Amino acid sequence: MLYPLKFEPILKTIVWGGEKIAPYKGIETEQKHIGESWELSGVAGNESVVAEGPLKGKTIAQLVKEYKGELVGEHVYANTGDEFPLLIKFIDALTDLSIQVHPNDELAAVRHNGSKGKTEMWYVVAADEGAHLLAGLTEKITPEQYAAKVADGTITDVLARYDVHPGDVFFLPAGRIHAICGGCFIAEIQQTSNITYRIYDYGRLGLDGKPREVHTELAKDAIDYTVYPDYRTHYSPEQDEEQEVVSCQYFTTSIYDLTLPYAKDLSGIDSFMVVMCLAGEGTLEVDGEEVPVHQGETVLIPAAADDICFVPDGSMKVLTSYIR
Repeated sequence: MLYPLKFEPILKTIVWGGEKIAPYKGIETEQKHIGESWELSGVAGNESVVAEGPLKGKTIAQLVKEYKGELVGEHVYANTGDEFPLLIKFIDALTDLSIQVHPNDELAAVRHNGSKGKTEMWYVVAADEGAHLLAGLTEKITPEQYAAKVADGTITDVLARYDVHPGDVFFLPAGRIHAICGGCFIAEIQQTSNITYRIYDYGRLGLDGKPREVHTELAKDAIDYTVYPDYRTHYSPEQDEEQEVVSCQYFTTSIYDLTLPYAKDLSGIDSFMVVMCLAGEGTLEVDGEEVPVHQGETVLIPAAADDICFVPDGSMKVLTSYIR
């Protein structure tokens, strides 16, 4: 029988990374500039490893291959096979990330040996005063105008800028230009893909002292040049209720801001569920099995589970994601 699983975080040292992730998660490390904590990853070469319990030491790839639909859901396994389909991260940006875009499934498959594209979402966990991010275009431009603006350093002039605060949500379908900027601490849910086209990087040097690679030409055909009036995902925060904030073919994500226990029937969901604890602590009761969880932890609930009850110890905020 499968039980809820916790995994060892994969900490990524990156030139723009800060020092918030380790204390937020309550872990000790001598690593500096930790920009990302990969909480749950099936990316080849970066597969998450079970942290505790009878399956300790096994990778998520081994588990999917062994348990198939029992772990991820029958319809999920039929669509994605032995690859775990979501990549779950915490991101700490001390300085601005590069301006970038991700290809969709079709383009990624052609260019990158059948790889998936990358649609993703952000939940702002914390933000320094004045923190902002970039998402989407503010005016219609052509691919040629895009290339010219990258060349002369004015590409940010046509990107929508948003001041951000804890609780803000942004949905980023493949093709949308975006950048997380300094002072943002974000939970990210995305397709399992590590394909990023770096459009513009401010002339910055990497940790190796060399300029980082940019993919201006590759990005030209990947960008969705459609202009929308607003790129923020709007919702009204509610306490002690489930709030679905994003639903797409790749993931459905909900927020729970709890001071009281909240029970959810999982029997009709033919999918795993990922639970990210954003604040506070409590217990996840899954089919009678109790799993303690605290701020910064991520738990994988197998698709075979029939029910879950989120039991806060005082208060607890969690983000859940599954595949419809």
